[in-house]
Amino acid sequence: MASHRRPKQPSRARVTFFGAAATAAATVGMTAQSASADPGSTKEEVQEEVDRLYEEAEAITEEYNGAREREEELESEIEELQDSAARGQEELNELRANLGAVATAQYRTGGIDPSVQLFLASDPDAYLDQASRLSQVSGRQAETLRLIENVQRDLDQRRDEATDRLAELEEVRSDLSEQKDEIQGRLSEAQALLNQLTEEERAALAAEEAARQAEAQERANRDSGRTVITDGTSSSYGAAALNAAASKVGSPYVWGATGPNSFDCSGLTSWAYAQAGVSLPRTSQSQATIGTRLSMNELAPGDLVFYYDDLHHVGLYAGNGQIVHAANPADGVEYLGVDVMPFMFGVRVG
Repeated sequence: MASHRRPKQPSRARVTFFGAAATAAATVGMTAQSASADPGSTKEEVQEEVDRLYEEAEAITEEYNGAREREEELESEIEELQDSAARGQEELNELRANLGAVATAQYRTGGIDPSVQLFLASDPDAYLDQASRLSQVSGRQAETLRLIENVQRDLDQRRDEATDRLAELEEVRSDLSEQKDEIQGRLSEAQALLNQLTEEERAALAAEEAARQAEAQERANRDSGRTVITDGTSSSYGAAALNAAASKVGSPYVWGATGPNSFDCSGLTSWAYAQAGVSLPRTSQSQATIGTRLSMNELAPGDLVFYYDDLHHVGLYAGNGQIVHAANPADGVEYLGVDVMPFMFGVRVG
């Protein structure tokens, strides 16, 4: 969600203001938190501050995406543990019922075996710890007692694990709420800054942005046949993923979105590769751990490209020094120069 500008490069500043106001308002609305530009700030200085807020929001968005992924994992683990515990309780009940039937039969034939009587009156774990008493138990009864002990131990362990996962899930959900508020706060601050620009300033920046995007689109269209179809170094997955991502240029950026109609940065790359039959992790940081790592001069169309020290932004290399990426609420999915943001490395999938 950042405009992804290196500091002090006003000639490359950009925000599509006509779409920005509607997008930001629809996405987050205005909060009580407000932002203001210093008196006398130029439109380029306002742009730089907006860029910073968008970048902060994007970094938090990737944290949010990771927490959402962990939330889903925990929900699945908890469901599995609870189902397993329920099955274990049924097994335990059946074993206890069998042992109760033994006791009933013994009573009818002249009294309950002391070992069974002791078990029915106390904790089987405590009883079985007294190995010397096992000599009083018949082979079949001892086997049942051991099974009960093992099932009870497993059942307690599953319940403890489920309790731990539930506690972690509560913490993750609390983090998600805080991260959501932080993202909305950054976007609202950025929108408040944009609202302070004059009509003329907005028009000037919108014109600069339109010209930059038109130039990038023209370059991408001119080179798409050569870079996507015939470049021999591209993986088949990468070429297909790039074609999918390129088809979404102009789609809106929405934090946390994974397509098919709106995206955040890692949402676009994961969706694009899914169209090529490849499942990618959800966050940019996780996507950076797969495949073969590449320098900038090794990139081929369709390779993943990662930016910033914490790898909170990812796009796809489109060839000829361009990437396609989900930029921010103002610009959506677009083409951009590969070296406009702080490039870390590329990754080839497949």
